[in-house]
Amino acid sequence: MSSITTRGGDDGTTSLLYGQRVAKYHPQIEAVGACDELNVALGAVRLQKLAPASDTLLRQVQENLIALMGEVACAETDVPKFLESKFSRLEAADLARLDAAAAALEAKHPASGGWATPGGNATATALDLARVTARRAERRLVALAPVGRHLRPLVLQYVNRLSDLLWLMARDAERG
Repeated sequence: MSSITTRGGDDGTTSLLYGQRVAKYHPQIEAVGACDELNVALGAVRLQKLAPASDTLLRQVQENLIALMGEVACAETDVPKFLESKFSRLEAADLARLDAAAAALEAKHPASGGWATPGGNATATALDLARVTARRAERRLVALAPVGRHLRPLVLQYVNRLSDLLWLMARDAERG
């Protein structure tokens, strides 16, 4: 097994998916990092006592985020190569799963307008932390187009809907 310590990043650069070197502050690395933070935040949510269906859903979301990060981490010129590869990627069914979960929560508790005040309990707070992390990831993803990295609309839709779902889950957790 090879070491994770390659020393390749000692000069302040890192590799995109197919080997292109970029600065560690490159917008794609910022976007991947924000998605990675979101994945960790979801892992922290899963440490809470969740209903089995919610835990399964969040585990699927984590797997989707890994696929999403792979797609974001390839250079624009390598997108066709990525799309032809065996790497997993987001599908329309993944977005539909989020939409269905949000619809179920909204049917259970009609959405209230306005801002929420996080902190009702540990689970709701963990979900709200994941939600704001998702919003940061979304901002980083949207910022890629102006620098020449155009993502499939599904990628942006997924992260946007995920943050909505996390808001609904947090409100549901506050209600017990």
